[in-house]
Amino acid sequence: MDNTGKEREAVQLMAEAEKRVKGSHSFLRGLFGGNTRVEEACEMYTRAANMFKIAKNWSAAGNAFCQAAKLHMQLQSKHDSATSFVDAGNAYKKADPQEAINCLNAAIDIYTDMGRFTIAAKHHITIAEIYEAELVDIEKAIAHYEQAADYYKGEESNRQVVFVEDSANKCLLKVAAYAAQLEQYQKAIEIYEQVGTNTMDNPLLKYSAKEYFFKAALCHFIVDELNAKLALEKYEEMFPAFTDSRECKLLKKLLEAHEEQNCEAYTEAVKEFDSISRLDQWLTTMLLRIKKSIQGEGDGDLK
Repeated sequence: MDNTGKEREAVQLMAEAEKRVKGSHSFLRGLFGGNTRVEEACEMYTRAANMFKIAKNWSAAGNAFCQAAKLHMQLQSKHDSATSFVDAGNAYKKADPQEAINCLNAAIDIYTDMGRFTIAAKHHITIAEIYEAELVDIEKAIAHYEQAADYYKGEESNRQVVFVEDSANKCLLKVAAYAAQLEQYQKAIEIYEQVGTNTMDNPLLKYSAKEYFFKAALCHFIVDELNAKLALEKYEEMFPAFTDSRECKLLKKLLEAHEEQNCEAYTEAVKEFDSISRLDQWLTTMLLRIKKSIQGEGDGDLK
């Protein structure tokens, strides 16, 4: 059967499911087997949704999964309802990002009501990613990453402490990166220091701590050179392994170049670092912001 045929069959299933739902509302049906008809309608809506997916009619698939989700809730099947709302969200993601968010929020409400905070956190991340990539609303993306981190941290008493802590850190690091881009440097610094401190004593995560202290120091540097110097001393004392890192050595060279207002030395230090560890867009942006505070910094390029 081609996609058109699948879509036609899906439309027929939707109509049949609707009939089943209406039939379940009659008085006698309510007394004898009303729930059975609702269960049958649920199954039909789900089958229809999957056929719409095959036909790549994502909005119709999302709508069908939504109908199934509402009926599952009517049947007190919370888990099935949440699953269907997530399926609806995943279908709508390809056609209607805002509707995808609405469905995922509905699933989150159910999961939090059931105390399933780790699953709720995962869906907050999906919503944050939709705001990042599709709707380009960074403030809302930040809010959902923060909520996900809170939910993960709330589950740290469970057995999977390392997984939960790492998941919470990933969300917080997203928040910190965006906060710095939006010039909310104090917020970024607090998160980078918090995550750096959390990871430096963890054998599995400590290698990353130098990166977080490096980023915190850069945020300090943009605001105030003296603060950056003091922060650098603090990080070396807290985490001695940081001293021998390329990141720490770069910071010292940049501070010296900045103090001397030596634009060439600053650029040379960055070039040398970049030749071994490629700078990403975030680091490039922060390093350029610092460079602009050096007098006569030229064209604003780093290389």
